[in-house]
Amino acid sequence: MDNSIKQLREQMGLSQADLGSSVDVSRQTINSIENGKFDPSLPLALKLGKFFNTSVEQIFSTNNFNK
Repeated sequence: MDNSIKQLREQMGLSQADLGSSVDVSRQTINSIENGKFDPSLPLALKLGKFFNTSVEQIFSTNNFNK
């Protein structure tokens, strides 16, 4: 699943650790999400949407869902 977490995080000047701390996950989890190695749970996706003040649909894309 594609996502814009890295771009949103960098726009806010946050490190992966800063973002992880803000949504109660590790830096490694943020890194894995950014690199497409891990799809977040629904509760975590909602936390990220709330943190970035945007919808989950705008953060995550399923363009490659059927690949």
